[in-house]
Amino acid sequence: MKTGDATGSETATLDGGPAGGLRMRVTGRPETIQVTYPCEVDAPPGDVRAEALYIYRLDYRVKHEPLRYGFDGASP
Repeated sequence: MKTGDATGSETATLDGGPAGGLRMRVTGRPETIQVTYPCEVDAPPGDVRAEALYIYRLDYRVKHEPLRYGFDGASP
């Protein structure tokens, strides 16, 4: 595995979906990245919150930085 710096982190880009184009640093090439967006709720009970969940999966064809994570439209 090629790493981008002394910490072992690499640059990654999210491809497609609601977070398409977002760049970040990842360590250990995780298979999936989870992105959440807060949802507006009417009069939530206590500390309850709702979030939309989106999954991005590592594109194993990309062997160098920036790594690419593609939007999984079928998840979860």
